[in-house]
Amino acid sequence: MISRITCILLLCVAAVKAQVGGYKTFRFLDVPATARAASHAGNSMTFWGDDINLLFCNPAALNPGMTKQIPFNFSNYVGDMNAGYLAYAHDAKEKGMAAASMQWFNYGTFTGYDEQGLKTNTFKAQDFALNLNYAKPLADSMFNVGICLKTIVSQYDVYRSFGNAIDFGITYHNKKDFVLTLLAKNVGIVWKSYTAVSAQNAELPQTVQLGFSYKPSKAPFRFFMVYDQLLKWNLRYISPVDTTGKSSTLGSDGQSDSTSWQKFSLRAGKQMDNLARHIVFGVELPLSKNFFIRVGYNYRRQREMTLPDRRGANGLSFGFALRIKRFGFSYAYNRMAFGGNASTIGVTLHW
Repeated sequence: MISRITCILLLCVAAVKAQVGGYKTFRFLDVPATARAASHAGNSMTFWGDDINLLFCNPAALNPGMTKQIPFNFSNYVGDMNAGYLAYAHDAKEKGMAAASMQWFNYGTFTGYDEQGLKTNTFKAQDFALNLNYAKPLADSMFNVGICLKTIVSQYDVYRSFGNAIDFGITYHNKKDFVLTLLAKNVGIVWKSYTAVSAQNAELPQTVQLGFSYKPSKAPFRFFMVYDQLLKWNLRYISPVDTTGKSSTLGSDGQSDSTSWQKFSLRAGKQMDNLARHIVFGVELPLSKNFFIRVGYNYRRQREMTLPDRRGANGLSFGFALRIKRFGFSYAYNRMAFGGNASTIGVTLHW
């Protein structure tokens, strides 16, 4: 049974094309819409527990402990943009777990103009993803498999786009507080694009991720790490405002003025920089059974959001969670860029 599930996952992995960045549509799917994911630098796929908010990052995290919970998350992303997430899970006993969820992203209200610069009307731009989730453990093992079917709808004024995608993952968890997850995300197709021109490059933000989390015995923290874009190595981004030429090995005469060691060091530095762009890591500190502190760091976000003259703490995120009987509250703050940071609030009701 495990080999059969592994084959299915490998087929999903093989379908993911190695492209990232601005070449994709429906990029709102990458925005962390829950406070827990946001506090983990955008990805909480390596955790196992009874928090239904884990479903957002990993369908294989769905388990019976998440029944009778309704989470509502709201993110004041940047400026007037905001995002949200809502879910509900049902325990079908021996048939497995089922859940429905919805993710949305609202870009705000815009004023339209015609070709002569005259105002026409106001309009909104927004994205939605309606999700059906299913998960089941493999026999009595510690492996849990899950799948999420996404129906994606986007509307910007009179322009609409529609697509479907699936997430498929397998999670291993044991009693020694070790969790390992392999996940293929956003494997699908865009059925209808905004225009005929945009349809030529309409691709989903597909990715394959591998991650783990571990809580050492008697340690007061849980460490996690996620490797993103498993099938694509080069994630380096060349900023159009980078005119310093620091990456060049050529002198003013156009000839190389670097020694062999300097060239080697430069290449090694670039490879290490590229490796770090794949990795998201952080810690979660359970100060008690009902109170948690969370910290995460996304190096790639830090590099892509850095200005030439200001580095800052972009890519850093932190948050906390509090549970009181049948009520849970969580908050996350993400350092995105200068003048543009995100706060996410989550409320979960238990009954």
